[in-house]
Amino acid sequence: MRKVWQVVIIDIHPTSMLGTKLILEDQQDLLVRGMSSSGTEGLELACSIQPEIILMDYRLPEGTAEPFLTQMRALSPDSHIVIMTDEDNITLFQQLISLGANGMLSKQASPNQLIHLINGLREGFASLPMDWIRCGNWPFMPVASEPFDELTKTEVFIMERIVQGITYDKIAIEIEVSRRSIDNYLRKIYAKLGVSSRAQAIERYALYARQIKQLYA
Repeated sequence: MRKVWQVVIIDIHPTSMLGTKLILEDQQDLLVRGMSSSGTEGLELACSIQPEIILMDYRLPEGTAEPFLTQMRALSPDSHIVIMTDEDNITLFQQLISLGANGMLSKQASPNQLIHLINGLREGFASLPMDWIRCGNWPFMPVASEPFDELTKTEVFIMERIVQGITYDKIAIEIEVSRRSIDNYLRKIYAKLGVSSRAQAIERYALYARQIKQLYA
């Protein structure tokens, strides 16, 4: 028997969320461990449960899924994140994949299509609509696998805590340095990541969180 995969569902529509839960739990190897209607609560669930599958609505009360996707990838790096959306097009798919998603599925997809996508992820494969394949439009830009080997262990720790929403003052206490030292660390981190703001640093770090964790494992 295959390993039971835990699932978190993030959907702004309660009825749709319940329907998805029933579809998934009709499978013996899928278990819905948490459901939420907001991106913020979804991040908390992903962090605490570390599920194998996260099904996330593209439209959330706080906005679109992109900023939550990058944070979720950092907080739960081994999860397979699938974005559910009505905006079913290859351009959006490419954008979401570049931010760390593992797949995208139309909200009008059948239960069989959803299960097929999940089964494909188990085997390391992505499922794509035949219409995309027929159009022959494949300007994919692969995500670079930068190792970030210039970041020190302390800098990695600081970035992980920032992604989790921890304040600079608390981070300073945790690593036993002054608040000013945190500012110095951040300047070095921004320079190494090639960014100029906290938001840019979080997004760029999240894209490569898995490689960083492997580097210091």
